[in-house]
Amino acid sequence: MFKKKQKLRKEYDRKLIELMDTTKKDWMIQSQLIDLSFEKSDDLQAITQLAKAKYFFLFQEAKVRKIAINK
Repeated sequence: MFKKKQKLRKEYDRKLIELMDTTKKDWMIQSQLIDLSFEKSDDLQAITQLAKAKYFFLFQEAKVRKIAINK
């Protein structure tokens, strides 16, 4: 029973790390779009803020779960 719980935890921790990675990339892309754009649209800024909020929410979850990311 305990090994099954550990296995599930490791699997979901790995998925969380992958999701954090893709979310961070999305946030960085949106941030670069704002830097490169001539007209700063409110929609683009809102999308960037949303991507940032998603990343920091996942970061907070990883902190609560005490996940160490080794790259």
